[in-house]
Amino acid sequence: MNRRTFIQSSTIAMASGMTALGANDRINVGVIGLRGRGRDHITSYSQLPEARVAAVCDIDQAQIERAVQFTEQKTGAKPQNTYQDIRKLLENKDIDAVSIATCNHWHALAAIWACQAGKDVYVEKPASHNIWEGRKMVEAARKYKRMVQVGMQSRTTDHKIRAMQMLHDGVIGKIYLAKGLCYKRRKSIGRQPDGPVPAGVDYNTWLGPAAMRPFNPNRFHYNWHWFWDTGNGDIGNQGVHEMDIARWGLNKKSLPTSVSSEGGKFIYDDDQETPNTLLTTFKYDDCELVFEVRGLITGGESSIAYDGSNFIGNLFYGSDGWMSVDLDGFQIYKGEDRKLVKQEKYTEPESWATTPHVKNFLKAVRSRKHEDLTCDIEDGFKAAALCHMANISYRTGRKLRFDPQAERFIDDAEANSHLSRKYREPFVVPDKV
Repeated sequence: MNRRTFIQSSTIAMASGMTALGANDRINVGVIGLRGRGRDHITSYSQLPEARVAAVCDIDQAQIERAVQFTEQKTGAKPQNTYQDIRKLLENKDIDAVSIATCNHWHALAAIWACQAGKDVYVEKPASHNIWEGRKMVEAARKYKRMVQVGMQSRTTDHKIRAMQMLHDGVIGKIYLAKGLCYKRRKSIGRQPDGPVPAGVDYNTWLGPAAMRPFNPNRFHYNWHWFWDTGNGDIGNQGVHEMDIARWGLNKKSLPTSVSSEGGKFIYDDDQETPNTLLTTFKYDDCELVFEVRGLITGGESSIAYDGSNFIGNLFYGSDGWMSVDLDGFQIYKGEDRKLVKQEKYTEPESWATTPHVKNFLKAVRSRKHEDLTCDIEDGFKAAALCHMANISYRTGRKLRFDPQAERFIDDAEANSHLSRKYREPFVVPDKV
């Protein structure tokens, strides 16, 4: 089936009201991408009585078989349908929503196709693989009136919601600096030669929008994060969570006017392309956002919690004091003597759980109001765009000026060439969604 036929049939399906759910109906979900995050999605939907895992999809037949067993263990029932091709899943009129846990380079196309097919979308972070296609995701969500939730769970985490509201209410005065920390230990991936495609894997579809290249196991499971064709480095992996919190705390609705990023891949001699050390500064009219990535052995900073190998969180500095926010809670320090005036520790094991975020998504699927989403695609797009801006500055090797309205770099053709990519037919993000 060609793309035009696909969209036409999808539009007919939308017109038939296939997602006009009754109050007592369960929402049929298709999970796409069935390894770590996909299994986490299945677990979350299985805990919510308003949802049913009705279909699973993956380019790896072995992962499909494991997911069928996993779903049955969690829910007592097997998925009604299994797919190796996302396009076939999207033709299924009984599927109300999809939950996308693929590699980064598939997020935008999968989400846009799903919107065109009349499906609501939960998509993993980062929302997009590049800036241009992220904006197309927003356009598709609005055009087809779809709910598109991005998987940045902090937006549905109680203590982080409270901390951000306090910042917006002026608890530390006027904020002049937000700093995001992604000190997450990443060991060397080494080097591996190209080899045969594993049995049962549809490698052509796995590559999707990316350029055709020989199969290499070091570019496949998880390590795809460290290659530009498929991933965005750790700033777009773990870091996008903290980037989103930094922007949220600053209460900035637009992107910044400049970015400067320096770093490198230090210590290791391996196949990885993305940097393991990165320091980025974004400039707004009245404040800065600084972001730091370290994948090597490192110490912490301020009062950010240590979990045994990582220091991950956010620091906010204002005219009257400063705040630290991380997985465990937040602390507020005030005055010249930096006195601790408030501390909240979050001890529940569910503080980073996907389930509340998925529950919020399903609420919006019912209400048909994207305003009910705690991380609507617009917020997900902008957090990802900051990560992409940082990577583009790093890759071009210079400070870049940016036009937030046009969402383009100013007088820099090389930088603007990184805003999108050359898509491989037929896996093309359309200019007009």
